[in-house]
Amino acid sequence: MIKSFVVDATLNNMRLDRFLRNKLGKIPQGLIEKKLRTGKIKLNKKKAKSSTKVNTNDKVDLFNIEIKKKVIEKKINFKPSNVIIKANENSIIDNNEDFIVVNKESGISVQGGTKSKKNLIDIFKKSKIFEGTKPYSVHRLDKDTSGVFIIAKKRETAQLLTSLFRLRKIHKTYLAICHGELEKNSGEFNDNLIRYDNGKKIIEKAKTIFRVIDKNSEASLLELRPITGRKHQLRKQLYNIGHSIYGDEKYKQVNLKGLNKKLMLHSYQIKFLINNKKHTYKALVPDYFKNLLKSKRLKFLN
Repeated sequence: MIKSFVVDATLNNMRLDRFLRNKLGKIPQGLIEKKLRTGKIKLNKKKAKSSTKVNTNDKVDLFNIEIKKKVIEKKINFKPSNVIIKANENSIIDNNEDFIVVNKESGISVQGGTKSKKNLIDIFKKSKIFEGTKPYSVHRLDKDTSGVFIIAKKRETAQLLTSLFRLRKIHKTYLAICHGELEKNSGEFNDNLIRYDNGKKIIEKAKTIFRVIDKNSEASLLELRPITGRKHQLRKQLYNIGHSIYGDEKYKQVNLKGLNKKLMLHSYQIKFLINNKKHTYKALVPDYFKNLLKSKRLKFLN
């Protein structure tokens, strides 16, 4: 069964994922990403990314996808959590009936892709944790970034958490070790970041609040709180000011030998509010992160 939509002038230049929500209602971002990757959703008979902008008279085809006209919203009552992991990477920080929170290790993708042989979602599909249900990805975390990551167990939970991320109601804090000494001890990064989608140049505004935890002439330890959620946002912004993150092979100013090759970017904390209840999850930094802090004489109380 094929369902098709033609883009009218009122929706011109809208992101493909937002166009789909406009036509289909509330559907999880993870579901859209999966259907685009597997070719179940095509734009003008070609595969496309969720961020691709649609134009007037473009045609969007959906293949063998069950479309529900109405999404029944269920009130979800989460128990408040304030959990700090004290275990190894890829350990479970929290496991409740609605979602799990894990400390993702560096080097593993969140979900499958053209270059990903191993990913977190597929690993948990085989886990007893998701027996009788399936894992839903509700946000992104770069393959080489470690730290806190949430996976929903139910479609309703996935819809709710995805909406909170989209509305910037979930607050994330990262830690990064970057090259050199930043001049300011706190402030904001405001950039117009450039990326290309199918050869088309796209400019996106990006904002991050930063604080220097410790620094010297060789390196700086930063706390980063992204306000927007652009691809590789933190890595690009630090590269733009001449202080690229240690271990970043894509955005780098220097190529020093003998360094740990892992990316020194860690998703340290996630905070959000549901039904007036606060939820806070933290993941301790991995050993390789601690080792670089020690070798660069940087102090951090984990």
